[in-house]
Amino acid sequence: MRIESTLMATARSIRTAYDDGLAELDLNLTSAMLLMYVVEHGGQTQTTLAERLGVGRAAAGTVVDRLQERNLVERQADVDDRRVWLVAPTGSGKELAGRVAEIDVQIRRRLRHGIDRSERQALASMLLRLQQNLLSDEPKSNP
Repeated sequence: MRIESTLMATARSIRTAYDDGLAELDLNLTSAMLLMYVVEHGGQTQTTLAERLGVGRAAAGTVVDRLQERNLVERQADVDDRRVWLVAPTGSGKELAGRVAEIDVQIRRRLRHGIDRSERQALASMLLRLQQNLLSDEPKSNP
């Protein structure tokens, strides 16, 4: 079994678990992540949100539009730069974020079942090294 295919399959399984768990709230993982980020960090630019989600600005804008239609976030003028809008949570958004957090806890509990803290830390460390390897300019050769 190759680590790359196992990682990709695991990532898909995790995404599916979150999308299924969040469906009752009419959210998917991307929209829930955006909502939680603005709840935790306050008003953010669409560019910042796109970078945080790892998507383009247009895709982030689509997510913001959908959340705004549901009155979960609102666009506010940035007092420091009139050309920029900040995306901020509404009261309804903050309330729904509480439910998202509960679902997150349930999914993390399932995901981590039977895996102790030291194993999780070792996995996280290895995943970070894999990311750093891909970001490195130096090609490495390992079978």
